[in-house]
Amino acid sequence: MAKHSEGLKLEVVREYLSGRSGARTLAQRYGLHHETVRCWIAAYKQHGVGGLRPKYCRYDAQFKHSVLECMRREELSIAQVAARFNIRSTHCVREWERQYHEGGLDALAPRRRGRPPTMPAAEPPKTTEEAAPDTRTREQLLKENESLRAEVAYLKKFRCAAQGKEAGSAKEKAQIVRELRERHPVADLLKAAGLSRSTFYYQLKVLGAGDRYAELKDRIQSVYDHHKGRYGYRRITASMRQAGLSINHKTVQRLMGQLQLKSLVRPKKYRSYRGKVGRVAPNLLKREFRAHRPNQKWVTDVTEFNVGGQKLYLSPVMDLYNGEIIAWHTDRRPSFELVSGMLKKALARLGTNDRPMLHSDQGWQYQMSAYRRMLGGHPLTQSMSRKGNCLDNAAMESFFGTLKSECYKLQRFTNVEQLQAALADYIHYYNHDRIKLKLKGLSPVQYRTQPSGA
Repeated sequence: MAKHSEGLKLEVVREYLSGRSGARTLAQRYGLHHETVRCWIAAYKQHGVGGLRPKYCRYDAQFKHSVLECMRREELSIAQVAARFNIRSTHCVREWERQYHEGGLDALAPRRRGRPPTMPAAEPPKTTEEAAPDTRTREQLLKENESLRAEVAYLKKFRCAAQGKEAGSAKEKAQIVRELRERHPVADLLKAAGLSRSTFYYQLKVLGAGDRYAELKDRIQSVYDHHKGRYGYRRITASMRQAGLSINHKTVQRLMGQLQLKSLVRPKKYRSYRGKVGRVAPNLLKREFRAHRPNQKWVTDVTEFNVGGQKLYLSPVMDLYNGEIIAWHTDRRPSFELVSGMLKKALARLGTNDRPMLHSDQGWQYQMSAYRRMLGGHPLTQSMSRKGNCLDNAAMESFFGTLKSECYKLQRFTNVEQLQAALADYIHYYNHDRIKLKLKGLSPVQYRTQPSGA
């Protein structure tokens, strides 16, 4: 029996298409997941009422491969390709993608249902006369037993220490061998650790000498604490030199990294301006942020996020007609591919008679000849802000502020992948569900799709 009836699905989809409620609001009201609601909406748009009816079938390997090829070739999302091929669950497509990456086309073949075939009968064990006699001496068996005991003891210690920063390093292995060598032969312990004898004794010498920077670390920590985290490595270096200590700033920087000390004042932000590295376009937008029709005026920029020392960069394009984010792209590096990937997605939104103006700052990516060639191949007009004037692109700067206050700063992210997923979810929410007072209380997509004359 289907988990949700066809009538419920149709009711949810029609209420969404009426524009009265968004996908998240409907999901909360009906006790559903918002991705489930979006799948129903996409299936209805693609296949009508038939896309909401229960469907039970098994897909062969060729069909699964064609779905994955279509998704890769046309750069579709999992939800989009599931709607196109009338696949009820996006989880199926994710599972096919994982199977294909791990095992190729053969891994997509459907598995047999039911119990596995009966296992062949095990061969009877060989009798004592048939088994090969053990010719090892008692001394050899005792030596092998001692080696295995040393290996077990080392592995136990290694697992306990595997949570530290230096787990798996030669220093950590040498410390474990040093602790166990009174109870087990050193040769067996070194074999279990995969450590050469010379490396082991070198590490013992280093461990015996102690940390030669211990006193310097204490002084760095003292200066850092005295100024309450206001000093970075350059000011701390200058302060220590004034106290009569001759020290290189690179050493201070490295030791501060080991101590996890960082200036708390004015962290550096990403700036794409590197001077004039190409052609600078005139400021044609002139802060006229109102547009009378879609795809008339676009603005773009790049912003940076930091998650545990890892950076993520976002490059979106906004349509000034309704403030909708029509295309966006993320990357771990602020490379040209970040901007070109965004531009390709935005150009795919253009209609036959659309000739928008694309406004940006004077970042090095927007001055490149490759970027201007991409614009020249389409009916787009390039515009740039004046040098050092962020107000010329205030619409995009306002979106970045909203994004970071409503998404980035309200959650704690442990890795970049979580942030990427949160950005995708928020941009969809920003376009489809988040209302704007200047758009008559509608979301950007609702404002764009409302009947003419409303």
